Amino acid sequence: MRRVVITGLGALTPLGNNLHEYWDGLKNGVSGAGMITRFNTEKFKTKFACEVKGYDSSNYFDRKESNKLDLYSQFAHVAADEAIADSGIDLQTVDKDRIGVIWSSGIGGLLTFYEAIKGYVQGDGTPRFSPFFIPKMIANIASGSISIKYGFRGPNFATVSACASSTHSLIDALNYIKLGKADMILAGGSEAAINEPGIGGFNAMQAMSTNNQEFASASRPFDLTRDGFVMGEGAGAIVVEDLDHARARGAKIYAELAGAGMTADAYHLTAPHPEGIGARNVMKLAVQDAGLKLEDINYINMHGTATPLGDISEAKAIIDVFGEHAYKLNISATKSMTGHLLGAAGAVEAIATIMAIMHNTVPPTINFKVPDPQIDQKLNLTVNKAQTRIINAALSNTFGFGGHNASVVFKKAEV
Repeated sequence: MRRVVITGLGALTPLGNNLHEYWDGLKNGVSGAGMITRFNTEKFKTKFACEVKGYDSSNYFDRKESNKLDLYSQFAHVAADEAIADSGIDLQTVDKDRIGVIWSSGIGGLLTFYEAIKGYVQGDGTPRFSPFFIPKMIANIASGSISIKYGFRGPNFATVSACASSTHSLIDALNYIKLGKADMILAGGSEAAINEPGIGGFNAMQAMSTNNQEFASASRPFDLTRDGFVMGEGAGAIVVEDLDHARARGAKIYAELAGAGMTADAYHLTAPHPEGIGARNVMKLAVQDAGLKLEDINYINMHGTATPLGDISEAKAIIDVFGEHAYKLNISATKSMTGHLLGAAGAVEAIATIMAIMHNTVPPTINFKVPDPQIDQKLNLTVNKAQTRIINAALSNTFGFGGHNASVVFKKAEV
């Protein structure tokens, strides 16, 4: 089997609008939460979120192009552009038939859909829909439009599995390259659901924090006082490449994408399995696929959304899988800083994991004050401050509504 490595990264997040700003925010424990600026939240239970800061589409797109792209697709292009530039790929000489794009969004063009339906309902019943309505809205259009921009003619599609979506895009990229179907794939995800239906819908499910008084610290995984996730937005883009191909062109290598696992809870539409069966199995499969022992893993970037049930289930699964080694691991939930980017979470957190390996620095779980007696306090949750340690191999977990579980294993790049 071909070995697969990471050669380019791009990030647009609530902590910063490029990779280095994002990493600086993570290692310094910065909260990306603030009061929502996108719409009037007066009648909404939740009035805060982790928005991308200072984003102006005119800095990236001309007006005509911007009007054709939903915000989630705009975010996708910004991160993709950074990752492709970062990879150092020579677009004039590379075989574009061997380069693909696999891009994810849990929801897609929610704002476009909302605005179009609102305009129709408020009108006189005449269907005056924009010709851009459907192509702006659908969840695969980011993948398609990126491939069109760069002329990448390899595998091209979208993966949609709720919050596990962009981890599944990474896994698909890994497998297609292993099978020889492509030499390089841009994989990632983007989400832009900080709008009326996004916030209102998750409020109706009682999945999201309503701690408006302490919004900056409301995303508090593992803390006894957690009351749900905080919505985030943005994009993460990762260039996944065959090792021999990367070496032949002299590419810098961030890390090796060594293995992956995929499972289902087969339990409930929105709640995790209380015993963490799916989470337990997916971590085992990922480590096995990487050809590693459990003791080789040094760090786990947890799904860790700060929901009451989810954090308990995932922590229990880690102990069940790793046994005594669980207490030697560093564990952290970077959603405490970025909020939950839904379909983009897997890619954004994979980037955090890759950077942790490169810099031997574990980003923290911030906002932790009150231990939860249902979560084993012997676990090193990397609370409130980054920790330095050698990281040779790390797991990144993402779990989605519908019981979708995905884990990827990254290894330190060979020099």
